[in-house]
Amino acid sequence: MDLQGLLDKTLSGLGYELVELERSAKGALLRVFIDKAGGINVDDCALVSNHLSRLFAVENVGYERLEVSSPGLDRPLRTARDFARFAGQKAKLKLRVPVEGQRNFVGVLCDADEGKVGLEVDGHVLSLDLGNVDKARLVPAL
Repeated sequence: MDLQGLLDKTLSGLGYELVELERSAKGALLRVFIDKAGGINVDDCALVSNHLSRLFAVENVGYERLEVSSPGLDRPLRTARDFARFAGQKAKLKLRVPVEGQRNFVGVLCDADEGKVGLEVDGHVLSLDLGNVDKARLVPAL
């Protein structure tokens, strides 16, 4: 079963975005990170948790514990849509292949389109291939 696809479809129908799915090695723990415009609160997590519990029973998804949570202030960025949505915010990127001799960058997201993301680092804008981004997270404002 494509659990990721099932969650994407279900959560988008509820007005939420699936940010990340973690499953323990034995599948006993399912951790679902959700987001929406304006952020997530405890009521959102409870609503989604109740809905997913019923969905998983119907779809015979085996698990022992379900956790539904906000992605946090250091939200991971995965898709071009994520990068575009958070343009203007500071992010930390780790690349698969070095660019200008570096794999780790911290800068302000400029834009994202056509498989590229713009990142302003020390007044210089880098155009990075999204396919080369291994990990990316927002840097919380202090």
